[in-house]
Amino acid sequence: MPTTPGLSVRRAALRLLDAVFRRGETLEIAEGAALSSIRTAPDRALARAIASETLRWLTDIDALIDSVTKQRLPDDAKVRMVLRIMLAQALRLDTPPHAVIATGLPLLAGGPRRLAHGVFSTLVKPGVSVLPDAPTLPPAVVARWAEERATAIAPGLAFPPELDLALKDTGETETRAVAMGGITLAPGHVRLPRGAAVESLADFKAGDWWVQDIAASIPARLLGEGANDSGAKNALDLCAAPGGKTMQLAAAGWNVTALDSSKRRLELLKDNLKRTGLKASPVRADALVWEPKHRFDAILIDAPCTATGTCRRHPDVLHRIGARQIPEMVELQRGLIARATEWLNPGGVMVYAVCSLEAEEGESQAAWIEANCGLTPMPIMADELPAGLTPTPEGWLRTHPGMLVDHGGLDGFFVARWVKP
Repeated sequence: MPTTPGLSVRRAALRLLDAVFRRGETLEIAEGAALSSIRTAPDRALARAIASETLRWLTDIDALIDSVTKQRLPDDAKVRMVLRIMLAQALRLDTPPHAVIATGLPLLAGGPRRLAHGVFSTLVKPGVSVLPDAPTLPPAVVARWAEERATAIAPGLAFPPELDLALKDTGETETRAVAMGGITLAPGHVRLPRGAAVESLADFKAGDWWVQDIAASIPARLLGEGANDSGAKNALDLCAAPGGKTMQLAAAGWNVTALDSSKRRLELLKDNLKRTGLKASPVRADALVWEPKHRFDAILIDAPCTATGTCRRHPDVLHRIGARQIPEMVELQRGLIARATEWLNPGGVMVYAVCSLEAEEGESQAAWIEANCGLTPMPIMADELPAGLTPTPEGWLRTHPGMLVDHGGLDGFFVARWVKP
């Protein structure tokens, strides 16, 4: 029998969501298997978009479904999951209702198609269903972040992020922003509208820039220039791959050792260095057992974390991450911090950063460092940051997706800095 056009894409979207909810996988990891049968790039992009928008608006979509069913459908019921992707398409991706029905109901072969058809048709009647301006976060997330903070963050999650580029030559910032039709929020930064095809942009092959969220670029900025009268100073980029921070440091004149334990991710770093023509020394090793041959004038620890600060681009973290994962990350981070402190020269600077919105991985870690590591705080100053961002009273930096929302927002990061006496 002929296959309904677009049906395979919807099946792939369901497989992505199943991997997130049943196996706790990231969307990025799940894509390998879930999208293996999808041949074209536009279809793969559509499957990802359906899954992402379902996850982004899940709490609100579930509330709509529950508002028109007599008995609540179980969370793991296939009919609920199919309705979720149907509503995400109709309410967020502007897919015509007839196309949603044609590609949605066949997913319930042998199941309650009539129920799904009735619920969907009721909810997409004109004036019946309207999603809020900002997504409602899952209750467990609100409990961790506190309601006031969650409310401030939510507006930044309504849309996928725009495209941020980091420039190799910060002196070209204004001219490149104009030439590429973007805006700039800091030296060496250009922001382009979402959906831009990276490899087709001007000077991609020339290596004049790389993709890097503006929040992710701040930690390396706080180490400043790496060259002085006696030559380049030594910097360690801990957990370096795929290389954005390494390239920033190399472009700023540092002699960079780029350490990472992942072979695959280090290959990406090497490819990025080759494309940009920047120099660094990649090292594959476990930082908890590795011993450097020399000490460093600067160490950047962009530590492994729950990555909840990336929720606007990876909405799966809102549903995968919970109280169980956070202590595991905290322990790993402290092990890395303790090791890195030993490798700093006197007068050397350490920057600790995580793309997490969890206080345990950010503010609490900074307090632990100051109490246990023998380092002197080096407060972050307002003039070191992109316009619109300010340090905390402690001299730390906390960003979240609800900040700079009029300019497209940014990822959630915690950043702090110290110097070794």
